[in-house]
Amino acid sequence: MRPDKAKVVNEEWDDARIDSFLDKGAMGDEPAEFSILLHAYRSMRAEDFARFIDKFVTRGGNVSAQDKRGRTLLDTIAEHEKAADFREILSQHA
Repeated sequence: MRPDKAKVVNEEWDDARIDSFLDKGAMGDEPAEFSILLHAYRSMRAEDFARFIDKFVTRGGNVSAQDKRGRTLLDTIAEHEKAADFREILSQHA
C-alpha cells in the first residue's frame, strides 16, 4: 500500500498563502475564530504560524477564541508533544 499523501518538506508559505487562512470558514459547528486558529495550527510550521498569528491579531482576531466546549487553542494543544513552539507563539499574543 502507498500513503494517501506524500510528505512535503520545505514547502513555501508566502504571504498570500498565509493570508488565505484568515478567511477560512468555521469547521462544523465550531466558532469561526477558533476554527481559523485550529486550521492554521494543523497546517503550518511554527515559523509560518507566527507570521499568521501576527496578521490574525492585526486584523482584530482573538487568539483566546474558544471552541464550543470553552477551550482555547492553547488549552487544546497543551498536551501536544511537538507543540511547544506553537504554545509560545500563542502565549506571546494572549
